Amino acid sequence: MKYYIIFGPPGAGKGTQSLLLTERFGLKHISTGQLLRDEIAKGSETGIMAKAVIDKGKFVEDSVVMDMIKYEICNPGECVKGFIFDGFPRTISQAEAFDKLLTECGNKKVNAVISLVVEDGVIVERIRKRAEIEGRKDDASIETILNRIKTYHNKTEPLILYYKKRGNYFAITGEQSVDEIFETICKIMEQINNEQ
Repeated sequence: MKYYIIFGPPGAGKGTQSLLLTERFGLKHISTGQLLRDEIAKGSETGIMAKAVIDKGKFVEDSVVMDMIKYEICNPGECVKGFIFDGFPRTISQAEAFDKLLTECGNKKVNAVISLVVEDGVIVERIRKRAEIEGRKDDASIETILNRIKTYHNKTEPLILYYKKRGNYFAITGEQSVDEIFETICKIMEQINNEQ
């Protein structure tokens, strides 16, 4: 099993690339945002709790997120060769808990962290465009967009150094075309698959 993290600010194209990579490499795409939305839609105990937290503009507790991730890892389904995590981990504490979980699962580790680097101004334009196309009200407000970017810089960006120290961090420009980004990521992942 391979464990990849696709990393970057909101609107960097993580979801788009994740879906392309699942098809190319037989990976299971795990988006913690989508997992939480699914729980909310089901009206589960986790979903009810998560909705209350999210509605206040806060992050769901790490323990809840880790329980969902653990369930996904332990129940991969047939023909799954690995996982691509999109929007997770978001913080150093989540990254540490994830490393511990992989160790507990049998000495496994994150194979690569692929970071899409995009300037703040480009992110704002992309998110506003996405809001228009998809009708996403949460993305329509410039104040909300800027707050999400600020949260990314403060809470998530420190993960860059965390993974650089482990030697599995790969930064690529996220301001190329979707196809160019995809081919660059594929080369990185093929190299990793050949080495291990």
